[in-house]
Amino acid sequence: MTSYAQDSRFPGHDPYAPLKDLPSFELTSADIVEGEEIAERFRAPSDVSPQLKWSGAPAGTKSYAVTCFDPDAPTASGFWHWAAFNIPATVTELPTGAGSAEDLGIEGVVSLRGDSGKKTYYGPNPPAEHAPHRYLYVVHAVDVEKLDIDPESTPTVLGFNLHFHALGRAITWGWYETT
Repeated sequence: MTSYAQDSRFPGHDPYAPLKDLPSFELTSADIVEGEEIAERFRAPSDVSPQLKWSGAPAGTKSYAVTCFDPDAPTASGFWHWAAFNIPATVTELPTGAGSAEDLGIEGVVSLRGDSGKKTYYGPNPPAEHAPHRYLYVVHAVDVEKLDIDPESTPTVLGFNLHFHALGRAITWGWYETT
Protein backbone atom coordinates (compact mmCIF):
# COMPACT_ATOMS: atom_id res chain seq x y z
CA MET A 1 0.00 0.00 0.00
CA THR A 2 1.27 3.44 -0.87
CA SER A 3 1.52 5.72 2.14
CA TYR A 4 -0.32 9.02 2.43
CA ALA A 5 2.99 10.83 1.88
CA GLN A 6 4.01 8.93 -1.28
CA ASP A 7 0.80 8.74 -3.30
CA SER A 8 1.31 10.65 -6.58
CA ARG A 9 -2.32 11.88 -6.61
CA PHE A 10 -1.48 14.18 -3.72
CA PRO A 11 1.29 16.67 -4.43
CA GLY A 12 1.02 18.11 -0.92
CA HIS A 13 3.53 17.74 1.86
CA ASP A 14 3.68 15.20 4.67
CA PRO A 15 2.55 17.25 7.69
CA TYR A 16 4.27 14.88 10.12
CA ALA A 17 7.67 14.88 8.37
CA PRO A 18 9.06 17.97 10.14
CA LEU A 19 7.88 16.76 13.56
CA LYS A 20 9.67 14.53 16.02
CA ASP A 21 10.12 11.05 14.56
CA LEU A 22 7.99 8.72 16.68
CA PRO A 23 7.45 4.98 16.63
CA SER A 24 4.27 3.77 15.00
CA PHE A 25 1.79 1.21 16.28
CA GLU A 26 -1.17 -0.67 14.82
CA LEU A 27 -4.24 1.36 13.77
CA THR A 28 -7.12 -0.23 11.89
CA SER A 29 -10.62 0.78 10.91
CA ALA A 30 -13.65 -1.19 9.84
CA ASP A 31 -14.86 2.00 8.12
CA ILE A 32 -11.77 3.47 6.41
CA VAL A 33 -9.90 1.38 3.86
CA GLU A 34 -6.38 2.76 3.98
CA GLY A 35 -5.56 4.75 0.85
CA GLU A 36 -9.08 4.42 -0.58
CA GLU A 37 -11.94 6.86 -1.08
CA ILE A 38 -13.83 7.66 2.11
CA ALA A 39 -17.44 6.43 2.08
CA GLU A 40 -20.23 8.99 1.92
CA ARG A 41 -21.54 8.43 5.45
CA PHE A 42 -18.20 9.56 6.91
CA ARG A 43 -18.14 12.80 4.86
CA ALA A 44 -19.88 16.11 5.54
CA PRO A 45 -22.73 16.72 6.03
CA SER A 46 -23.35 13.26 7.59
CA ASP A 47 -20.29 13.69 9.84
CA VAL A 48 -20.24 10.14 11.19
CA SER A 49 -16.78 9.45 12.61
CA PRO A 50 -15.20 6.16 11.52
CA GLN A 51 -14.48 3.25 13.85
CA LEU A 52 -10.82 3.25 14.93
CA LYS A 53 -8.98 0.48 16.79
CA TRP A 54 -5.36 0.51 17.93
CA SER A 55 -2.86 -1.75 19.67
CA GLY A 56 0.84 -1.99 20.41
CA ALA A 57 1.29 1.55 21.74
CA PRO A 58 4.72 2.26 23.24
CA ALA A 59 5.45 1.46 26.88
CA GLY A 60 4.64 4.38 29.14
CA THR A 61 1.46 5.35 27.26
CA LYS A 62 -0.92 6.93 29.78
CA SER A 63 -3.56 8.37 27.45
CA TYR A 64 -4.38 8.94 23.79
CA ALA A 65 -5.38 11.78 21.50
CA VAL A 66 -7.21 11.32 18.19
CA THR A 67 -7.11 13.77 15.29
CA CYS A 68 -8.28 14.04 11.71
CA PHE A 69 -6.38 16.46 9.49
CA ASP A 70 -6.60 17.48 5.81
CA PRO A 71 -3.13 18.65 4.74
CA ASP A 72 -4.39 19.40 1.20
CA ALA A 73 -6.82 22.19 2.13
CA PRO A 74 -6.16 25.44 0.25
CA THR A 75 -4.62 27.13 3.27
CA ALA A 76 -1.09 27.44 4.62
CA SER A 77 -2.13 25.42 7.66
CA GLY A 78 -4.36 22.62 6.35
CA PHE A 79 -7.77 21.96 7.92
CA TRP A 80 -8.51 20.27 11.26
CA HIS A 81 -11.59 18.03 11.14
CA TRP A 82 -11.35 16.45 14.59
CA ALA A 83 -9.24 16.70 17.73
CA ALA A 84 -9.95 14.87 21.01
CA PHE A 85 -7.60 14.11 23.88
CA ASN A 86 -7.36 12.69 27.42
CA ILE A 87 -8.64 9.35 26.16
CA PRO A 88 -7.70 6.86 28.92
CA ALA A 89 -4.95 4.35 28.12
CA THR A 90 -7.45 1.55 28.78
CA VAL A 91 -9.45 2.64 25.71
CA THR A 92 -8.14 1.12 22.48
CA GLU A 93 -11.13 1.55 20.20
CA LEU A 94 -13.65 4.20 19.23
CA PRO A 95 -16.87 2.88 17.71
CA THR A 96 -18.40 4.29 14.56
CA GLY A 97 -20.07 7.60 15.40
CA ALA A 98 -18.18 8.25 18.67
CA GLY A 99 -17.10 11.65 17.32
CA SER A 100 -20.66 12.96 17.44
CA ALA A 101 -20.23 13.48 21.20
CA GLU A 102 -17.71 16.02 22.48
CA ASP A 103 -16.50 13.49 25.07
CA LEU A 104 -16.64 10.55 22.60
CA GLY A 105 -18.87 8.88 25.18
CA ILE A 106 -15.88 8.59 27.54
CA GLU A 107 -15.68 10.51 30.82
CA GLY A 108 -12.89 13.09 30.90
CA VAL A 109 -12.28 13.30 27.16
CA VAL A 110 -11.99 16.81 25.72
CA SER A 111 -12.70 17.74 22.11
CA LEU A 112 -11.46 20.97 20.60
CA ARG A 113 -13.21 23.18 18.09
CA GLY A 114 -11.92 22.25 14.64
CA ASP A 115 -11.70 24.53 11.63
CA SER A 116 -15.38 23.86 10.88
CA GLY A 117 -16.28 25.56 14.16
CA LYS A 118 -17.59 22.28 15.63
CA LYS A 119 -16.23 20.45 18.69
CA THR A 120 -17.34 17.17 17.14
CA TYR A 121 -16.17 15.23 14.10
CA TYR A 122 -16.57 17.10 10.79
CA GLY A 123 -16.34 14.83 7.77
CA PRO A 124 -14.34 15.36 4.58
CA ASN A 125 -15.65 18.27 2.53
CA PRO A 126 -13.03 19.65 0.13
CA PRO A 127 -13.82 22.55 -2.19
CA ALA A 128 -15.37 21.48 -5.49
CA GLU A 129 -12.89 20.70 -8.24
CA HIS A 130 -9.87 21.28 -5.97
CA ALA A 131 -8.37 17.79 -6.57
CA PRO A 132 -8.44 14.90 -4.13
CA HIS A 133 -7.68 15.63 -0.48
CA ARG A 134 -6.08 13.27 2.05
CA TYR A 135 -7.69 12.81 5.45
CA LEU A 136 -5.23 11.58 8.05
CA TYR A 137 -6.79 9.82 11.03
CA VAL A 138 -4.15 9.73 13.75
CA VAL A 139 -3.99 8.18 17.19
CA HIS A 140 -1.28 9.71 19.36
CA ALA A 141 0.08 7.78 22.37
CA VAL A 142 0.65 10.29 25.19
CA ASP A 143 2.99 10.13 28.21
CA VAL A 144 0.59 11.80 30.68
CA GLU A 145 -2.93 10.88 31.79
CA LYS A 146 -4.27 14.40 31.28
CA LEU A 147 -2.98 17.10 28.98
CA ASP A 148 -3.66 20.47 30.59
CA ILE A 149 -5.07 22.27 27.57
CA ASP A 150 -7.83 24.87 27.69
CA PRO A 151 -10.98 23.29 26.15
CA GLU A 152 -11.39 26.46 24.06
CA SER A 153 -7.95 26.03 22.48
CA THR A 154 -7.40 24.98 18.88
CA PRO A 155 -6.18 21.64 17.50
CA THR A 156 -2.92 23.44 16.72
CA VAL A 157 -2.39 23.96 20.46
CA LEU A 158 -3.02 20.23 20.96
CA GLY A 159 -0.45 19.49 18.26
CA PHE A 160 2.09 21.72 19.98
CA ASN A 161 1.53 19.87 23.27
CA LEU A 162 1.75 16.50 21.54
CA HIS A 163 5.20 17.46 20.27
CA PHE A 164 6.37 17.32 23.88
CA HIS A 165 4.18 14.47 25.17
CA ALA A 166 3.62 11.99 22.31
CA LEU A 167 5.40 8.64 22.57
CA GLY A 168 4.02 7.19 19.35
CA ARG A 169 1.82 8.01 16.37
CA ALA A 170 -0.39 5.67 14.33
CA ILE A 171 -1.93 6.87 11.06
CA THR A 172 -4.53 5.57 8.68
CA TRP A 173 -5.91 7.61 5.82
CA GLY A 174 -8.40 7.94 3.06
CA TRP A 175 -9.20 10.51 0.45
CA TYR A 176 -12.14 12.33 -1.04
CA GLU A 177 -12.64 14.68 -3.98
CA THR A 178 -15.68 16.84 -4.65
CA THR A 179 -16.42 17.09 -8.35
